[in-house]
Amino acid sequence: MTEFGIQVRNLDFSWPSGEKVIKTCSLEVPKGEFWMLLGTNGSGKSTLLRLLVGLLTPESGETRVLHPVGFVFQNPDHQLVMPTVGADVAFGLVEEKLPPLAVRARVEEALKAVNLLELQRRPIYALSGGQKQRVAIAGALARRCEVLLLDEPTALLDPDSQLELVAGVRQLVKTRGLTALWVTHRLNELNYCDGAFLMEKGSLVDQGDTQRLQQRLMEIQNETS
Repeated sequence: MTEFGIQVRNLDFSWPSGEKVIKTCSLEVPKGEFWMLLGTNGSGKSTLLRLLVGLLTPESGETRVLHPVGFVFQNPDHQLVMPTVGADVAFGLVEEKLPPLAVRARVEEALKAVNLLELQRRPIYALSGGQKQRVAIAGALARRCEVLLLDEPTALLDPDSQLELVAGVRQLVKTRGLTALWVTHRLNELNYCDGAFLMEKGSLVDQGDTQRLQQRLMEIQNETS
């Protein structure tokens, strides 16, 4: 798989109750591009991301994702586990058994990429929501992740921090050749991506041009409000 960072083929998933959540879903995200996954609440967006990262197992179908994969949760407090910024970024490198100097270099490089190097010794509890999300992204960068999956990472942020984060992720994708899939229902975030997918009731109903999908999502939101 050389031209796509993410490939999904005929994916199906149901909860144990029998409720069908993902219905014969297929999509592709080109390497080095920043795509968004749109849809109203309950459309299956977050479930699809969890299938891609392996937190859930599909009933049928196939997923191919370049590894390593970094997953950024909606609430960063669910994934930041160490007391300080630098220690948390370094925590993800434990399995690689790198020498201390290599760990330090990776941590500093990752924090510099998200503009948090000066906060390396800052306690996690003292960070803003946007800073916490950037620490989570730095953890993925330190592990040299090829793919970033982000599940509504701006949901808990103020409007200024939302746009700062999405612009920062776009810059990382373009400067580092990453592949990113970002779940959202915020229309203004679409201005930063290369393309988008639209989900409705577990099915992929449209993809491609962001302006067209922006209009279609507005129509769906108006119908359900």
